[in-house]
Amino acid sequence: MNLGSASFLSFALSTMTALFVVVDPIACVPLFVTITSGDDMHQKRRAALRASLVAGVVLALFAFTGSIIFGLLGVSEGAFRIAGGALLFLLAVDMLRAQPSRQRTTPEEQQEGANKADVSVFPLGVPMLAGPGATSTVMVLVSRAHGAVEYSVVLVSIVVTLTLTYWILRFATVITRRLGRTGMNVLERVMGLIVSAVAVQFIVDGLRLVLTAR
Repeated sequence: MNLGSASFLSFALSTMTALFVVVDPIACVPLFVTITSGDDMHQKRRAALRASLVAGVVLALFAFTGSIIFGLLGVSEGAFRIAGGALLFLLAVDMLRAQPSRQRTTPEEQQEGANKADVSVFPLGVPMLAGPGATSTVMVLVSRAHGAVEYSVVLVSIVVTLTLTYWILRFATVITRRLGRTGMNVLERVMGLIVSAVAVQFIVDGLRLVLTAR
């Protein structure tokens, strides 16, 4: 394997991993089970599909408009990477504690969503799946991409992540029953550790860009 292939493979794997652990569909399982407890199987599958589609569209939108937003706000790429890393680190701390993160959604938002007839758009699609952490991660990943091939890797990663999210939510009840609360917490902490590493890398990359720009 030559250096270019190794670099591309590294980018693809890091992009896929980072996006999946930040979207973190496992963390959405308890909420999904709770707010769809009164629905039949068909309604639960429909909610899982719509939530995944909504989140995918939102993330893709931020992927396409990230550079435009940077330009309009006058924010440098380095500054945004630092901000995104800081936001992810706060999310990672809550994940390591295996507790619901207010970076994703607040109890008030969850209660409001639970009272809605359709919970797939809010709060499941946004902000649970496509929240501030996920959208900022997508924008940072796009800023790291060079060329059409790497841009396509980010988009494919969004599709794969949200496809996996659909299947995880579809079988949320089974997952909860099989893993139990302890198993869910263990998975959440492992993913939190990965998110913290991604956050630190974003901050390091951002600092490097800021310092070299001077």
